[in-house]
Amino acid sequence: MSINDDTPSHESAGQNRRGFLRNAALAGAGAAAVGVGTSAFGGGPAFAADSATSGRAGTWRPDPTALQFTLAVMPDTQFLYWGSQDSVNRTPQEESFRYIIDSTGDATGNNIAFMAHLGDLTQDGDPTSFQQVDKAFALLDSHGAAYSVLAGNHDVTGDDSRGDTAYLRTMGPRRFKRARTFAGSDPTGYNTAHIFQAAGRSWLVLALDWRTTEQGFAWANDVIKAHPKTPVILTSHDIVGPTYDDNVFPYESGDPENNAALSDYGQTVWDKLVNDNDQIFLTLNGHYWPSGRTTKKNAAGNDVHMHITNYQNRYFGGGGMIRLYHFDLVRNTIDVETVNPWILAQKPESRNELAAEHARITGPVDTFSVAIDFEQRFSGFVPVPVRPARPAGRELVKGTLAYWRFDGQGAPGTSLAAGDTVRDLSGKGNDLTVVTVPGTAADALTWSDDHHPDQPGHASLKFAGGRNPVHGSYLTTGAKAPLNTQTFTSGYTIETFVMMPLDWDATNNGNASVLSRRGAAGSAGKHGKNTDPDEPLVQFAITNNGREVQFNHYPLNDTYPTTNWSHGLAELKWWHVAVVNDGRLTKLYVEGAPVVDNPDRVSAGLTSLGLPWLVGGHEYAGAVDVVFHGSVGDIRIVNRPLPMSEFLTSR
Repeated sequence: MSINDDTPSHESAGQNRRGFLRNAALAGAGAAAVGVGTSAFGGGPAFAADSATSGRAGTWRPDPTALQFTLAVMPDTQFLYWGSQDSVNRTPQEESFRYIIDSTGDATGNNIAFMAHLGDLTQDGDPTSFQQVDKAFALLDSHGAAYSVLAGNHDVTGDDSRGDTAYLRTMGPRRFKRARTFAGSDPTGYNTAHIFQAAGRSWLVLALDWRTTEQGFAWANDVIKAHPKTPVILTSHDIVGPTYDDNVFPYESGDPENNAALSDYGQTVWDKLVNDNDQIFLTLNGHYWPSGRTTKKNAAGNDVHMHITNYQNRYFGGGGMIRLYHFDLVRNTIDVETVNPWILAQKPESRNELAAEHARITGPVDTFSVAIDFEQRFSGFVPVPVRPARPAGRELVKGTLAYWRFDGQGAPGTSLAAGDTVRDLSGKGNDLTVVTVPGTAADALTWSDDHHPDQPGHASLKFAGGRNPVHGSYLTTGAKAPLNTQTFTSGYTIETFVMMPLDWDATNNGNASVLSRRGAAGSAGKHGKNTDPDEPLVQFAITNNGREVQFNHYPLNDTYPTTNWSHGLAELKWWHVAVVNDGRLTKLYVEGAPVVDNPDRVSAGLTSLGLPWLVGGHEYAGAVDVVFHGSVGDIRIVNRPLPMSEFLTSR
């Protein structure tokens, strides 16, 4: 398999830039330590690029608390800096730096919190090249922007025991001595650690030399151990390479989510650092092209996302292209896009054909999303705090008429039998009794310890019901339960927690009620638009239309129903659903958010024929026609409208 790489070349600038994956020998073993090396910034001759600017950069001011932030990644910029050939152009990189500086804070939609360069800052590693690199990065320094750099094979030779180089003198640890994000370096100065703040937490970036010795790996392991609760982004020049070639444009060969593999040296990085450090969840490297990515399982069984990004083979050597990793901890997603700020800063009508083509790279290997449940992924080193169960007495707010919960009553997985009782913890006497449809399996209703994370009771009932034919077990209030005659003229709040399993089926399980009130609408004298005389007076159901929540109810003031509808609810996820009526309007909430279809129609109270309420059962034409399929947690009914601050999920 042929893969492009950026061959070691500052000793032989201008030679073939293409080759195969290769291994580099690891040299020496040294004691690991966190220290700071030395460097000195040198001056140099002025180049034409010195005066080439497109505007002034703004203020570096990322929001460290916003749950959305961006990591900017800049790969191989080497063809912009070939000082030994008198070929230098800082303008594209500086334009990207201005873009990064100006894209902080929520107002921009980017909130760039950090920038990581992936090595090969120069083509030749020559002091004249690094003098110009120094001037470009001074733009970031002067605005206090947070960034990391590392040495690529065009910047240095050998491994990180090489000693003094122009790279180390220019981009070594001393450059970061005033940077708030700088966390230290190894004794050689070629491996550095950086910690930035975003989404209300710390993030560790390890910037490792392109060839790290045993000493360097030992140092990196020690840094991770010193920050045991910090997620780690590993950057180096060479980790994975593409498994396809660049002879087809726009480079979309194969599976865009799995078109990269560990290089020989990358395998060393994996074995010595990544595999056993669960904190490393993302690795970034350049060196090879075209871009690609893959995902590997570490020793803890968790995903490590491994990405290569490199555009040196594109127009103008990539022109300072940047990859933007937009972290969204609300959506549990990293949205990735690839842009060229230097080209974007040009007027569209002035861009040449190649520039127009490269302003944004939008193929599936360069613009994509990565789904990461951050809380779950980091739980191995930052355990997710489990909200403890709360005593039932704390949830008996003023006006509570019924409160049913399912903890402390049966062992998880054991069945409830016909006639079993679930007490009403409100003390109002609305106990529930199990009813089983003839011919139903013994395990159709079982106790479970599964629950919504914000549910007071850490338990639920698991219903295995349905129709075609009707089967399952449900619960009912007694014939003389006080709740049966309640009409809620002053308003009400009804809350519960639900989860649908993967085998939920619209035909067999749709339109089944979590909670319903017996009594047909026609028997209560209801008629008019949208009235079905055989349907129950109140039904809190999961519909067959994409698992939407429906609260269909016949109020006291109308002869026809008012219906609230939610969006569709995903399976295998717990949902808190609530209905609140203030005496006039009825609103449905999912996870504390009001739904779109809350009718602006007066619906006062709930009509009653004095018949029981059902949990998990749905009546039609006087008979149960379907039993709920899924899990149901705590249920509470209150005779007044509750603010969200008093919901069962409140903290």
